[in-house]
Amino acid sequence: MSTHYGFVPPFSAGIRCRCPRCGEGKLYDGFLKVAEGCSICDLRLAHEDAGDGPAVFIILIYGMVMAVLAVIIEFSYEPPLWVHLLIFVPLVMGGSALLLRPFKGVMIALQYKHRIGGFENEPDSPGSG
Repeated sequence: MSTHYGFVPPFSAGIRCRCPRCGEGKLYDGFLKVAEGCSICDLRLAHEDAGDGPAVFIILIYGMVMAVLAVIIEFSYEPPLWVHLLIFVPLVMGGSALLLRPFKGVMIALQYKHRIGGFENEPDSPGSG
């Protein structure tokens, strides 16, 4: 008898860094190291291929927000350069690092949903297919 897992929304599973099949098991073993497999449903995760996709989205989206914020602060308060560096270097570096994990999780969950990036032959439930 095989277990069938219901629909797990990819964005929900990805943001929570959970398994894209069952929505419960951990997606990562370390900060960005993907687990070999899900401890709940045994989905093989080691072959996923998120590549640089999450980083590109973070650079484009978060980078644009930070650039607009820097321009607003510059025109509103005209602070010296060192104040910009003091504010924005930690914000950009820290924010990018914090966003990378959930963005990568969403990318992996979307790859599972659409059966790409190493999930082509992966069944919806263990023991089937």
